[in-house]
Amino acid sequence: MTDRSRTIITCAITGSIHTPSMSPYLPVTPKAIADQAIDAARAGAAVVHIHARHPETGEPASSPAIYREILTRIMDACDVVINITTGGGNNMSVEDRLAAAVELKPEICSLNMGSMNFPMHPLLKKYTDFTHAWEKPYIAESRDFVFKSTFKDIEDTISLLGPLGTRFEFECYDVGHLYTLSFFEREGLLRAPYAIQFVMGILGGIGSGIEELVHMKSTADRLFGDRYRFSALAGGKAQMRIAAASAMLGGNIRVGLEDSLFISAGELANSNAQQVEKAVRILGEIGCEVASPDEARHMLGLKGKGG
Repeated sequence: MTDRSRTIITCAITGSIHTPSMSPYLPVTPKAIADQAIDAARAGAAVVHIHARHPETGEPASSPAIYREILTRIMDACDVVINITTGGGNNMSVEDRLAAAVELKPEICSLNMGSMNFPMHPLLKKYTDFTHAWEKPYIAESRDFVFKSTFKDIEDTISLLGPLGTRFEFECYDVGHLYTLSFFEREGLLRAPYAIQFVMGILGGIGSGIEELVHMKSTADRLFGDRYRFSALAGGKAQMRIAAASAMLGGNIRVGLEDSLFISAGELANSNAQQVEKAVRILGEIGCEVASPDEARHMLGLKGKGG
């Protein structure tokens, strides 16, 4: 894993944390999610990370049919790498979270490397008016929500999706998740190269400082040597700062409305593409070249579009 000549930009299009009332630019329908993914790819994203939502309400959805519509629209328009979530949304069962990936067999999907508190209730200090009845309870109830990803869940996910040729992006929200990944490597259930996402700034996980990023990287270096590539994201206002730092440390980056609704302090991003365009400018200023989708496939050892 010595190839560091290109930087992969992933764009996380809609996620399941933010709700429609928080930004008019958050895509909700399959067409809007796909259109924003296509525009993000044209702006420079090699990978798009996809969640689905119910078209009428914007509530997180697990229906393979909705995912299929999104993926078909994207694949008909461009060759971007599509990364499907297996994290889903609050209160989805593991089976629901995996359903779309099992049916659609993507090149890569996310895999959270541990159970964790995943509270979003502090958002209620900022947002008070909601369009849909589900939004406020969804946020408020997260105060008592634990995202479930046990060792059995992780092993079952690997067993279900690995034989389909789907690779994993291992979502590590804290240092302990890296040790969990190392355990599964020692058990012989995984094959290198590993794509590791350092998920930073989420309440319940590691913070979003440069020191924390360096700590995550140094731990991963010690555990995995040259058998991995990392990407980093930060929720909220640290998004672009961590993206720049990750690239300077030789890593890849993730931006998108899943992670932050803003393009700068107090200014909502008007699209995912706008964030990708900013990331491309930052990478250019620090001398990093942006990877194409096919270069990303090679770097991450993916099976290829339609594989």
